[in-house]
Amino acid sequence: MRRKSELPRKICAQCGLPFTWRKKWERDWDNVKFCSERCRRSARSQDRLN
Repeated sequence: MRRKSELPRKICAQCGLPFTWRKKWERDWDNVKFCSERCRRSARSQDRLN
């Protein structure tokens, strides 16, 4: 078992905050860009406006 401090981290493309690896992202970690569903939805709505 890994410690939380040893898990991979990324920076959210929407809010700019760091987030750590989650079990549910195990298969798709390379494609994860957002820390939460809220940030993902917010980014999509901004793309539609531009």
